[in-house]
Amino acid sequence: MISSLQSVFRRYVDQHIITRVRGFPLGPDPETPLGYVDFYDLTRDHVHMVGWCLASRVVLGDGRQSADMRPNIARPDVTGVPGMPDHQQLGFELRLPRGNVGLTITTIADGLHYDQPVPGPGGLPMAMARLGLLPGFLGRLARSLPLFLRWRLTNDDRQRGLLRSALALDDRPSHSTTMPDRLFLPADTPPRIPPATPVTLILPIHNAFSLLPEMLDRVLRHTDLPFRLIVIEDCSTDLAVRPFLRHWRDGLGPGAPVELIENRENLGFVGSVNLGLQRADTLGNHIILLNSDALVPEGWASRLLRPICEDETVASVTPMSNDAEIYSVPLICQPSTLAPGQAEAIDRVARRLTPGITQGAAPTAVGFCMAINHAYLARVPQFDTGFGRGYGEEVDWCQKVKALGGRHLGLSGLFVEHRGGESFGQVQKQELLRQSGIILTRRYPRFDADVQNFIAADPLAAGRVALAIAWAASLSPDPLPIYLAHSLGGGAETCLEREITRHIATGTPIIVLRVGSGPRMQVDLHTGRGRITGAADSLDLVADLLACIPARHVIYSCGVGDRDPASLPGFLTRLKRGAQDRLEILFHDFFPLSPSYVLLGDDGRFAGLPARDTISKRHSVLRADGRRVLLGEWRALWGEAISAADQLTVFSQSSRALVARAYPGMEARIRVKPHEMPDMSPLLSTARPGPRPVLGVLGDIGLQKGAAVISDLCAALDGQNTRPFDLAIIGNFDSHYPLPDWVTVHGRYACADIPDLVARYHLSHWLIPSVWPETFSFTTHEALATGLPVICFDLGAQAEALCAAGPPHHILPMTDTAQLITNLSAVICRTQEGITKTGD
Repeated sequence: MISSLQSVFRRYVDQHIITRVRGFPLGPDPETPLGYVDFYDLTRDHVHMVGWCLASRVVLGDGRQSADMRPNIARPDVTGVPGMPDHQQLGFELRLPRGNVGLTITTIADGLHYDQPVPGPGGLPMAMARLGLLPGFLGRLARSLPLFLRWRLTNDDRQRGLLRSALALDDRPSHSTTMPDRLFLPADTPPRIPPATPVTLILPIHNAFSLLPEMLDRVLRHTDLPFRLIVIEDCSTDLAVRPFLRHWRDGLGPGAPVELIENRENLGFVGSVNLGLQRADTLGNHIILLNSDALVPEGWASRLLRPICEDETVASVTPMSNDAEIYSVPLICQPSTLAPGQAEAIDRVARRLTPGITQGAAPTAVGFCMAINHAYLARVPQFDTGFGRGYGEEVDWCQKVKALGGRHLGLSGLFVEHRGGESFGQVQKQELLRQSGIILTRRYPRFDADVQNFIAADPLAAGRVALAIAWAASLSPDPLPIYLAHSLGGGAETCLEREITRHIATGTPIIVLRVGSGPRMQVDLHTGRGRITGAADSLDLVADLLACIPARHVIYSCGVGDRDPASLPGFLTRLKRGAQDRLEILFHDFFPLSPSYVLLGDDGRFAGLPARDTISKRHSVLRADGRRVLLGEWRALWGEAISAADQLTVFSQSSRALVARAYPGMEARIRVKPHEMPDMSPLLSTARPGPRPVLGVLGDIGLQKGAAVISDLCAALDGQNTRPFDLAIIGNFDSHYPLPDWVTVHGRYACADIPDLVARYHLSHWLIPSVWPETFSFTTHEALATGLPVICFDLGAQAEALCAAGPPHHILPMTDTAQLITNLSAVICRTQEGITKTGD
């Protein structure tokens, strides 16, 4: 029991540890540094670094990804630094997803780049961080004790999944959110258009001529409220802009609700906006500020204005977009470029989102498309002209209004394409952002922290997930990969991670639906720039999220640990709607054949494919409502999914035979596709065995991997005067099964470590003690690659691998412990005689 708790605590630490590492000087000379890293925090999935620097830019990276910023955070605590500017805007704060390689920080000053490695944490900070987690772990454990005891007594994977969630051991990232079941409106819900509330649209224009025809056409066609459009032409340097606007306005006729104001001199963005706001104030309507590179969709105005009409405390509303900082889709604060038609496809999903549920409080609006409550504009009637040509003026206005009690909302129920930077260009945009950042940080020291808190909590996450899936669905007409996977790790997870990497490398997003943790399903969208995650407690909600995908490639990976696994085959069948979709079932285990997914019976042994009419509890499962599903009904449920599948993928001939016997008539759909193994030549061991035989047991060993066999074997050897061989476990061992002290349990290892471990423990043979017919055995292939003789039982893919490899490997029958010792002793004496099936 104690070792079990220690193992669980180690996993809890891995999931939750935050190690604070002390700082270090920046730049080439530590005696006269350019700055200083105050500290950085290491968590399971990200790095957070805080410091100050005189450089023009600071970059944190690991060779594959980077985060950078211009130091612009107020640091009044930093004094007496040579070359320090008066404004003291020296601070920086960087976040980066944590990888498996070392970090480098680069400071850029006067055009020169200084790279330096980031020192790792020492042993003491790690130990203190682990100790600090102990009280929280013990509290969770006390509350989860009934679950823990049920898991210990039953070894049930569903209990294991619930316990993982209760102990916060599941892999849900910090940006995950539980999405409301009513995220989407019912299909027959009529659109909620507020009363004919008039609105004033303000559109400052400076250049961006290529977008004007489409932008203006969309405003006129798609605005669904009575409107007055005020266009301010701000002396564009493109001489085609003003004549075009005059011709366009004249073509609308004298009664059109459009005013064209032509500035006599360039006022800049803020000056032009203020001119429009002054005119709008006389009309008394709510206002929507638009950039000339904002392309609005059908029915946009009523959706954007609705929160203001329904709540007088709402001062501003900003929609979601492809390029709108904290309102960006698919990933927060990461802009993306859209192909023609993508924005409309994403907005079709936005229109289906339930109003109210999919809006959230935000620290600021973003002025590319910003609804403004006239009541708050009356109190703060102008944007600050100190921001000149733009960027930051809307933040300043929002902070002033926030101090007056106004609230700012983000709206997932509207998606507006933003072809960002068209008015100024990207280089000018970055410089404007730098200048405005200095002003904002000086005026509102808490604003940066408010933005970081918003990003961490993401109150718009549910809608962002829905729109991100719509974005992925709109990228290509090709089927979008959707995997149904479990949350328990292991070989199936390793294969899935490889598939995610492969798809991402080709530019294809991939959706993973995970079962077996706290929520019913965790919905992950993986993209080339990161992952966005939401949690759903309803399969209907998951189906709604996926409804926008025109063509799907649904791949069942593994459903072990789901709270109601008997519902999974019906869900898979539901996801395949017709000929445009493809369903593939992978057999990483035999869950579609039996709830006992490794086909072990009540006695913990494999006795062949269980008959459909068996009433064994091991081959049955309880539904969520408490009703027991026997094997016959289980096969009938899965039979429908098997029949709907286009392909049944197995990884060995042994698995093919079992699947074909369980589902007669499906043989033509079964494809044998062994896993691709990496180059295994580095695993070849040149170490010489020690003076006595030592059997190495490779991998994490639980019930189906032969823990009982090893435990019984060691107990029998313990009673002999002279042991014929020793054992060493290269991996972890299930603490349910006792081992004597003379057996070494190495614990976690990396594949590349195997040759060194062979030498360290003087291994002479490998024993693969798995008691189920594995679908594919990575550990068997790793053991074979070392060149040592490998022994396994006459079961599944592990025996297939040994047969294919030939001598000096050995296949043994399943026997009692005494006979097993005899057989192993005989094999050790005959390792050069070739592959043998040794009898009793």
